[in-house]
Amino acid sequence: MPKHTHDFVETYDGFVGFGFDRPTDESTIVYFLQKFSDDACIQTLVKRLSADELEDLFTILTRLMKTHLSEPEYHALFLKDRDHDG
Repeated sequence: MPKHTHDFVETYDGFVGFGFDRPTDESTIVYFLQKFSDDACIQTLVKRLSADELEDLFTILTRLMKTHLSEPEYHALFLKDRDHDG
């Protein structure tokens, strides 16, 4: 059974746009990130990113996780390490 899911993008039928209200902004970000991380899309994009763009993307994602996830959450949600004690 796969550890990762992208169910939101498959079922979301709401408005996709940014700046309307917080719930729509949150849904739009989830939608965009799931579309962005689709294997075919990301494998095409990553080959075209400059070294600086790769570093920028890595840096912002790492910063967001360090800021908003506890260590146990990081292990459970990102690493999918179910055996981590935290």
